Amino acid sequence: MKANGIIDLACTHSVAETADRLETVLKAKGIKVFSRIDQAAEAKAAGLTMRPMVLLIFGDPKAGTPLMNRYPSLAMDLPLKALVWESADG
Repeated sequence: MKANGIIDLACTHSVAETADRLETVLKAKGIKVFSRIDQAAEAKAAGLTMRPMVLLIFGDPKAGTPLMNRYPSLAMDLPLKALVWESADG
């Protein structure tokens, strides 16, 4: 883990498959996936190019809501996010 709090893990699967697998695990654990954003598809729609990149936004409202009620600024960090991307070297 880097000092900035970001955990960076390598994976041998494609971006789409990794995002699918992560989404499946989250849902199996009862964690709600609020959004899945295909950043590369959005870039393509804007006439731009980008290596494959998917952002998953997820959380547990039963856990997060009481925390945000008590500490509203936590809403800056909740729900949680996972970014799956293809590095320059694949």
